[in-house]
Amino acid sequence: MFDALLWTLIAFLSGSIPFSLLIGKFVLGQDIRRYGDGNPGGTNVARAGGKVWGAIAILLDGFKAAIPVWLAYWWIGIDGIGLLPVALAPVFGHAYSPFLGFRGGKAIASTAGVWLGIISWEAPLVMALCLLLAYYLLDVDGWAALAMMAGLALYLLIRNGIFTAPYPYFVPTQPIFIPIWLGHTALLAWKHRADLARLPGLRLRRV
Repeated sequence: MFDALLWTLIAFLSGSIPFSLLIGKFVLGQDIRRYGDGNPGGTNVARAGGKVWGAIAILLDGFKAAIPVWLAYWWIGIDGIGLLPVALAPVFGHAYSPFLGFRGGKAIASTAGVWLGIISWEAPLVMALCLLLAYYLLDVDGWAALAMMAGLALYLLIRNGIFTAPYPYFVPTQPIFIPIWLGHTALLAWKHRADLARLPGLRLRRV
């Protein structure tokens, strides 16, 4: 129990580091919250400084969640109910950072980072593909985040049947993954609540 509490705190503090704002301030010399939707995340870094810096910010937001969760799960051996707060902590840290007055970003990259830490590259790849597809088809961006989580849920449900033989990095779906998914989905829905108040329509965006 002590290990789970300790790593929950570590994961929360790691997730709360506002890398996008730091890149904006120290690299780009700008407050990225003045761009786009005012969100302190990687997409507004891209708007302020280009796609390369935006990609770097998104990766940092992902890895700040992935690393503590990976260490807690694979190195310390925290699993079962103890893994739940550890896996939720970096996402809540990003969304409600104490360094930003308990405000923060919309937590998409950090959510993918948690699943990277638990499962490896498969889950964030599925999430990214679902997010991009939904983003280019739907005219309300908040629904793309829920489409991403729906894709992840489908993947978690069928993944044990896809691989007939284990391989070194294969992690069978565990029961605790369900409440972790529910917690992430609830937080993303709350952070995107303004978008979700509108019904989405179909729209194919130009690349």
